[in-house]
Amino acid sequence: MTSASFLPEVRLDGAVRAVDFISDIHLAENMPATAAAWEAFLAGTTADALFLLGDVFEVWVGDDARERPFEARCVAALARAVRRMPVYVQHGNRDFLLGAGFAHAAGVQLLADPCTVSAFGRRVLVTHGDELCVEDVPYQLFRQQVRDPAYQAQFLAQSLEARLALAARMRAASRERHDEPVTFADVDPPMARAWLAAAGTDTMIHGHTHRPGSQALEGWTRHVLSDWDLDAPERRRAEVLRWTAAGFARLAPEQAGP
Repeated sequence: MTSASFLPEVRLDGAVRAVDFISDIHLAENMPATAAAWEAFLAGTTADALFLLGDVFEVWVGDDARERPFEARCVAALARAVRRMPVYVQHGNRDFLLGAGFAHAAGVQLLADPCTVSAFGRRVLVTHGDELCVEDVPYQLFRQQVRDPAYQAQFLAQSLEARLALAARMRAASRERHDEPVTFADVDPPMARAWLAAAGTDTMIHGHTHRPGSQALEGWTRHVLSDWDLDAPERRRAEVLRWTAAGFARLAPEQAGP
């Protein structure tokens, strides 16, 4: 991955009234309704800070991809949002190659995973969530491979066209292996509790599992973010988790605006 500064902690000041969290938008040119809803949300949200916790893009093969028309449009939408509020981005399992070039062009700040966010006199831990899904052994082996700097350097040394072709073949192979709907592994509770203890909090926000909802568990609470899909009629969904002094609330993207 490119050399970039990753923030391990974000402290929001007392002027903040609302903070939005989203993840798993899976932006892709063949999902125009989802992309349009995401752009409208960015333009309309009244939040004072926005956190995108991974898988913003369906695939990101390197920061030079931002010159392609669809990716350039998404980067421009983020840059417009940054003029009104700080935007923080965490890597997901689909867009782990987002780097300094993307961050500079979009004006966003890249986050470590996990990371803590402090506001309203509280601290929460935020993560994409994939590293906590330890029961998915094949994915964890794949994750270890593709997060290796040597592997990434070798991959990025290829032409953009070659990288896009390889990513397309990998997605096609993945679809062939899953004739039934994909069941995502869930986070490992002991590992999650260990992360929370190290962070000094009992509250976690994560995505990845595509199982949106909030749960008060034994000794800790988690808020699982929704994936976004407004292009499949049978499973249309998109949701924003908003944090205020009153607590957490789930909103439709259009409800995040004025």
